[in-house]
Amino acid sequence: MPCTIIAGGQWGDEGKGKISSFLSLKDEPTKVARSGVGPNAGHTVHWKGEEYGLREISCGFVQEKAEVLIGPGVLINPEVVLDEIEKTGIGERIGIDPKCPIIEQKHIEQDKSSKHLESEIGTTGTGCGPANSERANRSIKLAREIDELEEFITDVPKKINEGIKNGEKVIIEGS
Repeated sequence: MPCTIIAGGQWGDEGKGKISSFLSLKDEPTKVARSGVGPNAGHTVHWKGEEYGLREISCGFVQEKAEVLIGPGVLINPEVVLDEIEKTGIGERIGIDPKCPIIEQKHIEQDKSSKHLESEIGTTGTGCGPANSERANRSIKLAREIDELEEFITDVPKKINEGIKNGEKVIIEGS
């Protein structure tokens, strides 16, 4: 089967990151992609004596032959993703879709200051909720507008679809 999708059904903490890293080493995919909401929760992977708490990139980065991709619709906090790229050393093999919405500081501040979100809904304080509201209004910045991300911008659905069409193994890790 050329495409494996790892999705959770219990609102997080099911071990998706561990499954993604395990399958990435076992199945040797050419592409590993992160899908889902964004940096509201983390996936943990232990690799070469280090522990990585990843909130943006796929735990499948451990497959050193694979492209690491972030699909359209995944909320991107540029500070978080750039830090993860540096810590994992994947700068030469990561691609970020130009349509990824951007979490800005104002979204984080809205998230943390909302009494409604804190007491009624619950929030991670990462800005995902307010950013998604702005996305629904179609006024959010996109990855293609952020200079610091320019070198990583690529058409992620095209890469994944071409890989599947060519019989390559692809792993998609949900959030």
